[in-house]
Amino acid sequence: MSHNEPYLLSLLKELPALPQETEWAEFKSNSIKPEDLGEYISALANSAALLGKTKAYMVWGVNDDTHEIKGTNFKPSTEKHKQQELESWLLQNLEPKIDFTFHEFLSNQQVPVVILEIPAAQHTPVRFLNVEYIRIGSYKKPLSKHLEKERSLWRVFDRKPWEYRIAKEKCDIDEVLNLIDYPSVFSLLSQPLPDGRVAILEYLQKERIVEKNDAGSWNITNLGAILFARELDAFRHLSRKAIRLIQYSGNNRYKTLKEQVGHKGYAVGFEGLIDYINNLLPTNEVIGKAFRTEVRMYPELSIREVVANALIHQDFNISGTSPMLELFEGRMEISNPGQPLVDIDRLLDSPPRSRNEGIASLMRRMKICEERGSGIDKVVIETEMYQLPAPHFEVFQDHTKITLFAHRDFKDMDSEEKVRAAYLHCVLKYLDRTPMNNTTLRERFGIDEKNSAVISRIIKQAVQDNRVKAYDASVGSKAMRYVPIWA
Repeated sequence: MSHNEPYLLSLLKELPALPQETEWAEFKSNSIKPEDLGEYISALANSAALLGKTKAYMVWGVNDDTHEIKGTNFKPSTEKHKQQELESWLLQNLEPKIDFTFHEFLSNQQVPVVILEIPAAQHTPVRFLNVEYIRIGSYKKPLSKHLEKERSLWRVFDRKPWEYRIAKEKCDIDEVLNLIDYPSVFSLLSQPLPDGRVAILEYLQKERIVEKNDAGSWNITNLGAILFARELDAFRHLSRKAIRLIQYSGNNRYKTLKEQVGHKGYAVGFEGLIDYINNLLPTNEVIGKAFRTEVRMYPELSIREVVANALIHQDFNISGTSPMLELFEGRMEISNPGQPLVDIDRLLDSPPRSRNEGIASLMRRMKICEERGSGIDKVVIETEMYQLPAPHFEVFQDHTKITLFAHRDFKDMDSEEKVRAAYLHCVLKYLDRTPMNNTTLRERFGIDEKNSAVISRIIKQAVQDNRVKAYDASVGSKAMRYVPIWA
């Protein structure tokens, strides 16, 4: 059992007491066709979302007409379909993947009962075998044939951002204060800790960390849990959103040295995470004019910004994945679920946009992330200041990756790396209203003036690759300045 027995027995007491026409609960005596079960999961998930419920339920062992507990011979843990385990087959044919759970247990009458918990659809209707279903009374029907229900469902998705959906419902005050690291909330927001639990809950409610429900108890929002959870594992669907950190030997993934999964909310665990990363990184000794200093492989500000960026701008609606930081001998890769809301080549100059504005706003107020934008411009500035290879920004089907590189001499960089550095330098100079030229790029790479021809070749290649263009093509080569290709 993934829930404790008292919870399941309480659920078994409450669900049969529901009216027969409840659109987010279904009762069966024994097993049904797997295809029908998949359709029910789709219909119940979508109906729960439409009705504002966090979950829907199917119960086996209860008479559909009388709601009397009779017991069942259905045992999903042993069922197979098309040579697959039933649960695996169902999940394979549902889109998006949802975290449904079968619970098999004995009722108070000592008869076997099964409860299927189905999370409400969140950002898009749940489909089974490419068809979306909905409950009409006690019947399941294709959603496409009920246009008003379909429109209403999409209005629900548009209306409530992921941050303000419910992570845990029906909590009393003690449970909220045990689950949420409330002293850190006040400390990070530079607020005095109020006297009394009621005043604390009122402040948490004002920040939308919790909300009061109709029964007078408390619901913890996704925003509250993902940022301030003492333990993310206490929130079942959020435990998979914990950041993963993996350190490898060498520059490939063949040998893992360390693997760590975060367990605290992002905000309360952020400083500890940054310290942990820094302690894993080697340092380089730099000899100054008067003394030696130790410099970390990557500037700390860059690490802070890319980690905060991955946490804040991820797409929480993509299930089964989380932000991940991978440390190699010569690079650091930080990936997060979802594609950026702006073109990958325009991260430095585009106006700030976030799909998680509530989280971004709180993180800004706690001074964890950049006040405006993504902080990527600071990352690029830092790499130039330390004359590191330019960061690499990549977009894949369902995630975004930023790669930071350890120091390499100019002669060891390949052509693509040099052109990428030239482009990002050109963007920074454009934003400063001082177009790039041979001298500025030479200084960025730390190249002597006598090697300016090398820089000219890099600029020529960047022009050929449609990364930069001449600011004024009519001037002579020595006076030539450059701007990004999109300028």
